[in-house]
Formats: sequence, C-alpha cells, structure tokens
Amino acid sequence: MTRIREIKTNFTAGEISRELLGRGDLRAYDNGALALRNVFIQPTGGITRRAGLAYIDTAAGDGKLIAFEFNTQQTSLLVITDGQIDVYTNGAKETTITAPWTASQIAQLAWTQSADTLLLTHPEVPPKKLTRSGAGTWMLEDWSFFTDGGILYQPYFKFADSEVTLTPSGTTGSITLTASASVFDAGHEGTRLRVAGSEVEITDYDSPTVVTVTTIEDLPNTDPTIDWFEQAFSPVRGYPATVAFHQDRLVIGGSRDLPNRLWFSKSGDLFNFDLGEGLDDESIEFAILSDQVNAIRGIFSGRHLQVFTSGAEWQVTGDPLTPASVQIRRQTRIGSLIERYIPPTNVDGATLFIARNKQEVQEFLYTDLEQAYKSSDLALLSKHVITDPVDMDYDSRRRLLFLVRADGQFAALTVFRAESVAAWTLHNTDGAVKSVAVVGDEVYMLVQRAGDYFVEQFDDALNLDSALTGEVGTPATVWSGLDHLEGKSVAIVADGEVVDNQTVTGGQITLAEAATAVEIGLPYTHIVQPLPPSELGNAGGGRRVRLIEGIFRVQDTQSLRLDIGRGLSDIALRQLGEDPILDAPPPKVSGDIKVRSLGWQTDATKALWRIEQDVPLGFTLLSVTTQLKVND
Repeated sequence: MTRIREIKTNFTAGEISRELLGRGDLRAYDNGALALRNVFIQPTGGITRRAGLAYIDTAAGDGKLIAFEFNTQQTSLLVITDGQIDVYTNGAKETTITAPWTASQIAQLAWTQSADTLLLTHPEVPPKKLTRSGAGTWMLEDWSFFTDGGILYQPYFKFADSEVTLTPSGTTGSITLTASASVFDAGHEGTRLRVAGSEVEITDYDSPTVVTVTTIEDLPNTDPTIDWFEQAFSPVRGYPATVAFHQDRLVIGGSRDLPNRLWFSKSGDLFNFDLGEGLDDESIEFAILSDQVNAIRGIFSGRHLQVFTSGAEWQVTGDPLTPASVQIRRQTRIGSLIERYIPPTNVDGATLFIARNKQEVQEFLYTDLEQAYKSSDLALLSKHVITDPVDMDYDSRRRLLFLVRADGQFAALTVFRAESVAAWTLHNTDGAVKSVAVVGDEVYMLVQRAGDYFVEQFDDALNLDSALTGEVGTPATVWSGLDHLEGKSVAIVADGEVVDNQTVTGGQITLAEAATAVEIGLPYTHIVQPLPPSELGNAGGGRRVRLIEGIFRVQDTQSLRLDIGRGLSDIALRQLGEDPILDAPPPKVSGDIKVRSLGWQTDATKALWRIEQDVPLGFTLLSVTTQLKVND
C-alpha cells in the first residue's frame, strides 16, 4: 500500500461540472470543486460563507433593481415595479414615482446614466428621463428632442416602400397629404413628417392614404414626391430599444421597427439628431447590415463603442466619431439574449454579456496582438451553474459578478483577470431572487418569499437572510418588528450564540433567555465538496482509496460540520492551546483543524470529504491537506 499527500491550496476554478470528472489533466480539476454552494470565493483562493441578506423593505411586487449614482456621496436604489418606481437612499425609502411600464414590460427596460439624469427606454413605451435635483426632488418625464423655430430635430425614416409618393393639397397652413399606397394609421396623429425637406405635423387621420397636417415649414410645391420621411419613434413604429453615451454623443441602439439601426446625436448636443450637411459635429445614422439578423440588444461605451446584437458583436470606431470617420466591424458571432435586457457589464477592462443560448457568460475583450475583440465563455467548465439568466451586476469591492437565474437561485463569479481567476459558485435562499443591483459598494436583491417581495441588502456581518438585528441596553426576551417573516421558522443568534429556531407569531419571537443583541432571519446552508482524486494521480486508476487524515486550514471560523465518510458531525473548534469556555459564544478560530478518518472508498466518482452546515456562524476555509492510503 502507498501513502500519498494531496494539498488543495485554493478554489479558484470554482464549482466544476460533473461532466469533467474524467478530466484530471485540467488545471481546473486541481483548483475546482464538485459543489460550492452559498460560499464566496476570495480572489486569493479561499472560500467563505456568503454574506447574509439584511431586510430593507417590502416591495410593491416583481420588477427590476437599478442603481442611480449621482456622485460618490449620493447613491440611490430604484425599485421598478408595475406602474411605479420606489427610490431608496441610504437604505430608506425616499419617494415613490408613477411610471408607465407594466409588469410584463419591465424585462425589456434598458437604461443609461450621465450625472443626475437617467435615461430609460422600452421598445413599446415613449422613452423617459429621470432626474434628481440637488434638493432631492425626483422627476420622470418624456425625452424632449432639440427644437429650433418649431423644427424638431429627431430621427426620421421612410418606413414605406421607396416609390410611395405623397401629394400635398397646398403648401402652407392646414393641408392634406395623399399617399399613393396605404401607409397611415390612427396612431400617426400627433407625429411629424418631413416632406420635400419641410416639416409638418399630422393633426388628423382621415384614411390609410390621407392625413391632415399643419405645416411647420412651408412646402416647396404641391407635386407628388418620394422625398418624405416620418419620425423614427412613434406609437406606430415603436420606440428606442437601448441607449448609451459615447464620446459626448447620445447613442440610440435599435427600436421596435428598426432593430438594427444606430443613431448618434450631435456632439455635445445630446437630444439633437440633425444630420445637417455631414459636418464633424453633426449627428450620425446607419444600419447594421450583414448576412444575419442584427437586432441590437445592448450598446456599451468602452475603448470603442461596442454593439451587441442578436447574432454578433460589433465594434464602432472613429477617433473621434464623425460622419466621415465612423466605421463598424463585426468582431465575433455569439449573439446576445433577446427575451430580456441584461446590460453588458465591464469587469477589469473586459465587457461581460449573456449569450443568446442562455448558457454562457461571454467575455468580450480587445487584444492588442490581433487589434480586434475576441469572446470567450467564462462558464465553459460550469455550464450547470448558468441556466436561463435574468439579471446580473458586478460588485467591484468583492470582485464578484452576481447573476440571477430564472429559477430564483443566483450564481456568483469571482473574477480577477490578472491572476486568471474565474470561479463560479451557486447560491439559494428561502424564496426566489428576481433582480440584483450594485449601488456604490452595496449589493441589493429583490427577493420573492411566500408571495411577498422584499428588498434586501448583502451584509458581511450577517449569516442569515431577510435578517434583522437588534441591540438593547437591558437584556430582553421579546423581540418584535419581524412582521415580514410572519409564520416563518427563523434562526436566531443571541449574544453571539445560536439558540433554537422559533416561529414568528404576531411579528415577534420570545427567547428562553434574555439577550442584549440578536440576529434573526432565515437560515441557509453552505456546502463545500471537493472533486474526487484525479484518475491521473497516484490515487486514481480505479484503485481503492482511504482518507487517513484531513487538515483543514480555517480563518475566523466558528463552526465546522464535516462528513469524512461517516456522516455529518460537528468538529470541536477552539483556539490553539486554549480550553473551551462554557456558556460563551463560539470563538473565531484561525489555524489547522486535523481530522482522522477510517474506511475505504471504492467509488472513484465520490469525494473523500464534504462540509455542509446551516449554522449561522462565520466560516472561512483557506486550504485542505489530505493524507491518503492507496490499495495497489
């Protein structure tokens, strides 16, 4: 028999798919795990029990969370639900704003922000502008395109066939326009046309071929003309799909009826889309034309303007962008999600986006060697973790990309490109996560629990979800304010010690012994399970293996529940060289915990050990050293 020692120094490959159980040749096999649930992977390689979720407020319903960051000191969370926006500042609701989007439309809502203005677009709803004044006053209103002398400098397009003509009944005042084909709809009332270079406004719909208009500019004559256009965005033609700011221009990416078209405002004049004579500062407009459908699903201002469509990824160049210098080139052919809008996110200079197949998180990165962008799948080794994403955002403080799945679970990707770290973990809670947003240094989630919707915030000091904390000067047994958890069995940490779970009744719980400080919330279980010994190593090849000893290097850990082949059992923790103290909170232990084991392992696809615990106490694992005996 042979004794071998294996050292697992990090978990920087994250949770690996079981499909890779035979790929011991991969470096990810050494640094990965079979299960990493409800733990965060540190960029340095260790893992820690994920932060708990603090209860903030009860939301009006399902919806989307969006960050509004005016400056480093003033940040707010927008909770967009059916017909309203709730604004939270510093964890407290500031105001509620009436909004035009229904619950079914929120999934396609896109946005971008510059200073105190947030622009929101939806292909079926007129685009909106949300502004916050210095006095803390919020206002949601329609976009206002630049107007000069009654002329509205908005995008125009001829949706009708090129040979369709319009014949004016006069040149000024209230006149009729007669089309050579059916092109008008009742929804055209109130919209504008440009006819032979002059602008008119439709005041009355008469028939599919005739409308009454008021001239804003006098028409040159009453001859039939093919030189006419209608406003690109209207109730008839739909509205902008996505929006961004780039090189001091407002960029509109696609609309309902023009999904592959890009519009750039005049430089320095964000709502002026006057094409003019094609001078350097004037607006730009063009369509993405290729051998595939290119409905624009996202635009991102990075090194270049990046355009993400349903079929490919594109680079718009021009330094600076002018009508004469602008160029667009296809870079990769991945395609972006079409069922909903999930904004591309910048992480360490790369742009992350969700692939159209809903099973990939692609990293769109510029390479100096090729002078082009390339895409790589960050979820290649963890396909089971990425299932039907519905939202994502990046927390730069923790270096974590949070991704919400349609089934209510959420994944976390630890990203550190300088060290080639891209590690996934999977998380769940008692309920279903619906949306995530990072506001400054804080991460918020919208969570559905038993039919109600809660706004909750990650808190590193907590180990429970939907949790509240309290502290009093005189020890108390009754703790109230738990109405949002009515009827739920909650876990309790009282004065640092875990006590028996209780059911919330009448919005309160009663402790058996009085306490001065409590944390009360819903428990969650963290799991750490390594991959089995590699088939290519000394313990592989179908040989019987026995774990002799495991050395678990922990940091600030208060609880360790471990299965080494005989079922889960609590491991006694204490500071090295110290005896345990009765009736005191568990100490935070840092050091090596040695555990001995007995029994042979005959199934080469099973792990030799497993950590699984719902105890709401601190847990951090830095490395694991195992001593094995192999039957030759």
